[in-house]
Amino acid sequence: MVAKLKAWAKNLKRQVFVLYFAYKDARTPWCAKLFSIFVVAYAFSPIDLIPDFIPVLGYLDDLILIPLGVMLTLKMMPKAVIEESRAKAEERMRSGKPKNWFVGSIIIIIWVVIIGLLIFAFTRLFN
Repeated sequence: MVAKLKAWAKNLKRQVFVLYFAYKDARTPWCAKLFSIFVVAYAFSPIDLIPDFIPVLGYLDDLILIPLGVMLTLKMMPKAVIEESRAKAEERMRSGKPKNWFVGSIIIIIWVVIIGLLIFAFTRLFN
């Protein structure tokens, strides 16, 4: 069971790299490029929209959102682009995953705004 999960996670990581390289290809349609930007940025972000320490919900983005985004985006891309991107992804996986601090910063801002709104709501409620 654990071996299957590790294999699934490694394949998912490989597919995200495929999207990363396919995005850079001129033959990729603009709609697929747009989806690729969001999926790759979110997958490579060091901060999750829903933190993993939140029980159950914390892992939903890793288990549902990223795989669904990868699947939908790959369906929009030409087969030739996917095949070439797979070869590049294999090579890139040997060197590690890049971090996307820009998206991480946006997620931090979202959390700060949510916390600020909650504090504001509680102070108004109890005054």
